[in-house]
Amino acid sequence: MNSILSSFIVFEGLDGSGKSTQARLLCRNLEKKGLDAVLTAEPTDNPVGCLVRQVLRHQVDTTSQALALLYAADRSDHLFNRNYGITKLLESGKTVISDRYFYSSLSYQGVTEDRTFLARINDYPHPEFVIFVDTPAEVCMQRIDKRGEEKELFDRLDYLRKVRANFLSVFSALPAGVKYLRVDGEKTISEQEEEISSFLSL
Repeated sequence: MNSILSSFIVFEGLDGSGKSTQARLLCRNLEKKGLDAVLTAEPTDNPVGCLVRQVLRHQVDTTSQALALLYAADRSDHLFNRNYGITKLLESGKTVISDRYFYSSLSYQGVTEDRTFLARINDYPHPEFVIFVDTPAEVCMQRIDKRGEEKELFDRLDYLRKVRANFLSVFSALPAGVKYLRVDGEKTISEQEEEISSFLSL
């Protein structure tokens, strides 16, 4: 499946990169311009996504491969559910912004799982726009520590370094037609916001 979904914008980055902040700001800016924008995220708050979150929070134990399959199942529902799926929202004329997409699975699960297997179970359409908030793993861990919350499954410095390398590899092979922006996650929030707005011609 090599199709590209128009008006679909995906933010990617390490945990603690600042991507969620930029996704929220973009949604607000689009709404100010009178566009019908929807902000969503993966894992979702739908049934399969809730199970994924339980694994990430150490509430449910499973294998790395099973977790990869759960992510893919949540993504299928996120995309194609006939009541609330991304494709349904896009068909109704909305602009959809997602905080994470299958690039996260290729990058996070790609540390331990076979890339070919991950690509096969995540054979989903690409978004029109990919914005990668690239923040060093060390900075991300400092931000995660400041939250004062229990760390999730992948919140380890050595792991996040490998994830970042995987992201860069994945984004070096995006298909033609996908518009890609790498944002320096150590810039100020307003500097990042301005760069993203310029990229999207807002």
